[in-house]
Amino acid sequence: MPRLFTGLELPEDLGLSLSFLRGGLPGAKWIDVENYHVTLRFIGDIDDRTAEEIAHELRRVGRSRFELRIEGVDAFGGRQPHSLIAKVAPTPALVELQAEHERICQRLGLPAEPRKFLPHITIARCKGVAHEAVAQWLALRGGFSGGTWTAERFVLYSSRASRGGGPYIVEEAFDLEARRGGGLAAGSGRGVARLPPIVARNHPRFATPA
Repeated sequence: MPRLFTGLELPEDLGLSLSFLRGGLPGAKWIDVENYHVTLRFIGDIDDRTAEEIAHELRRVGRSRFELRIEGVDAFGGRQPHSLIAKVAPTPALVELQAEHERICQRLGLPAEPRKFLPHITIARCKGVAHEAVAQWLALRGGFSGGTWTAERFVLYSSRASRGGGPYIVEEAFDLEARRGGGLAAGSGRGVARLPPIVARNHPRFATPA
């Protein structure tokens, strides 16, 4: 029974930039660079038939590529922080893509996602680390400006149920179409992104012959 979620990959250079934030917070468990991503919709543990239905519906999504921007670092959990994150600007294109994934899941009978969509990249787990230490870490990195990249595809990830923070496997990738009039070539609807993603493995379970 696979544990699945949809998300966006990061290009290698941006992942490297985020990796420079690692360290300086004893007790934090840092996410491996190859597992950085922006979660769109957590699906959870489902049977193989439902997984195939979700993959089929995701292949029908037709949206254009769009720009993404990291806008600083933060922590989730308030006075009891549990994660360090890089915030991603919630642009209309990003929010609309996430909403379409939500609609697909609900049409297939999955429960609605109760949490508000807050796009981010998790860079560390810090459960048990003192709030004061996390606040100091954030203060020292308040000038981090992140970077921008183009989302050329979204992916269906699988993960191990017993571990947080990866490893994540790309089960299938779904190309976003190039904007008309831009400098990008037309999208094919499925395939490998032009910018080299950190994770670029395909699993045979959902693979579709070319």
